[in-house]
Formats: sequence, structure tokens, C-alpha cells
Amino acid sequence: METGGRAGGRVTLATVASALGVSRATVSNAYNHPERLSPRLRSRVLRTAGELGYAGPDPLAATLSRGRVNALGLVHGAPMSFGFSDPAAVLFLQGVSEVCEREDLALVLIAGGPDSAVARVALVDAMICYCDVPAEGGLAAIVDRGLPFVVVDGPRLPGAGHVGIDDRGGAASAARHLLDLGHTRLGVVAMPLIEDGWEGTADQDRQDRAHYRASCERLRGYREVVEGAGHAWSAVPVEERVPYGRDAGRQAAAALLARRPRPTALLAMSDELALGAMAAAADAGLSVPGDVAIVGFDDVPAAADAHPALTTVRQPHREKGRRAAELLLRPGVAGDEHRLPVELVVRASTGPPPGR
Repeated sequence: METGGRAGGRVTLATVASALGVSRATVSNAYNHPERLSPRLRSRVLRTAGELGYAGPDPLAATLSRGRVNALGLVHGAPMSFGFSDPAAVLFLQGVSEVCEREDLALVLIAGGPDSAVARVALVDAMICYCDVPAEGGLAAIVDRGLPFVVVDGPRLPGAGHVGIDDRGGAASAARHLLDLGHTRLGVVAMPLIEDGWEGTADQDRQDRAHYRASCERLRGYREVVEGAGHAWSAVPVEERVPYGRDAGRQAAAALLARRPRPTALLAMSDELALGAMAAAADAGLSVPGDVAIVGFDDVPAAADAHPALTTVRQPHREKGRRAAELLLRPGVAGDEHRLPVELVVRASTGPPPGR
């Protein structure tokens, strides 16, 4: 059985094939085996299918008459390996798994991102999109499925539930903490702002063009506090490195600490970046917090175990996973929004600037 239709008759895979003058196999491959088609041909097939009102093969119809498999799908915006290696992502996955275990549901991990062929055909009843993607088109494949879905940390979309945190408020509390300690020379160790592999200083134009929601919100939080205290944001260097992780934090922080005058405090957009920044300080023979104060964001387990223990913004990763899964168990998930609290946790990695 194939889904999709419009007034005046049901649109099928054969309808699309006929309109394009291609075989049914070609249309099927556009959804199930995109590697067998050129990007240009696949784009043409999907565009025509959309114009005709055909959403693609129904992955459930071949195996289930009732249309349920008792499974939730989890789509990660980063490579699947990231979900098992990044501490914050691991905690989130634990939260989702707890609900699935309690409700006797399978959890299907969907590789390739939200616009992959797997996301289009995975046998699931609903989806969790743990994806910070551009609002326009970033989750088109998920939307086309017509299944209930929840977006976590990404854009708010019509018809979807949403779970997130106050990224801007959390970042603001981190910046305010450093200014209250007397720091005026700050630097930012940034998560990626744009998916283009850029490594270097993110100037104001690049900051303005950033499309990842969390990165944008955290930058805005930092900036609002800095400018509110009467300092120029243009004097705060922002450094990006790829791929995301501790080594990226180490490299970005090394560039910041090589500046003259050197920043006396670093705002890292995650704990992984902050832990890399602490390593960069050690590489440069600098003490934390004596020579440079460092604040992270996330409060993963390694933050409290670091030497010195990391000051950071705590967010409830496991609760975020639980809340996302629980939303999908309710009828009418569309439009349901949950913003979870954050708090600044002050530890030993921050103190006043040198000489104070």
C-alpha cells in the first residue's frame, strides 16, 4: 500500500513514475535507496512527488494491519556515534530509554540524520528529533511522514511538540558571573554556528548568519549581559573549531589565549569545549582560575570531576529525554511545549582576574 493523495483520486508510486516518465523502481529508489540515483534525479523525483501530493511508501502497511509497531524513533542531528560518545547526548538517551523500558516500547535509533532515507521509512509510531537544525526544511522528511514527533533543542515547528531549555538565560548567568567577579576581557569558545566546516574567528557577520538555535541563543545571552554592563561586544573574540568536541575546545581556547591582551576568562558553550579549554590553559602554562577563569554549559559528570572542578550551567539532560518520550505517549502532542530549567553551578574553575 502507498500513502498520499489529492482530490480526484489516489496518488500512487505509479502516478509519480508516469508523470516523470521513469520506472516505478526509480521512484522507489528515491525513497529507499537514494545512493542508486544521482542527487539531481532524486531531487526531481521528490519534488514531483510533493507537487502531486505523494508522501512516499507507507513503511507500516506491509507488515501491520493496525499501523502500530510499539516503537519510538530517535533521530540525531549529529552522526550516530556522537550519541554514544558525547556525555550530554548519553544522558539524554538514558532518559528516553527509561520511558521506553517502563512502557515496554522499542527504541529505534535512526542513523543519517533527519533527512535520511532511514528517517523516511523507519518502522516507528512516533519520532523524537534530537536535532538543532535550520527551521526551514531541516526536518522535511520527518514532517512528510505525518507521524507524531517532538523536537528537542531545535526549532519550534507547527504540528510538533517541543522540549528545550532556556539557553539564553543560562548563558547570561554564566557571563554575569564572570563580570561580577571583575572580568572585563572575555573570550567565547563556540559550538559550530554554521554547518560549513569553518575554523577560526567568528566575526559579527558570521554570528549574525548563525542558524543553530542553541548556538545563537547562547551567544545572545552572553552578548546581552556584556553590553548591558557597558562593554563592547565587538571586543569579545569568538572562536570556532571542528569537529565539535574536546579537541575543538582545546584548539579554540589556544587561539584565544594566544591573543594580546589575553582574555582573563573564557565562556565555553558546552562542558566538552570547556574541558578542552582547560587543557589548552595547561598547555600554555596558565593556571585555572588564577590566570584564566573558565565556565562551561551542561554540567555533565566530568564537570564536577575536573581539576579544578568546572563552573558550569546545569541542564537536566535525562529529564529532557524522559519528557520528550512521555510527550509522544499522549494524544495531541502537536503544540505541546516544555521548557526545562537551568542553573549556574559555581565551582573552582572561576575566580577574580589576576591582580584582584
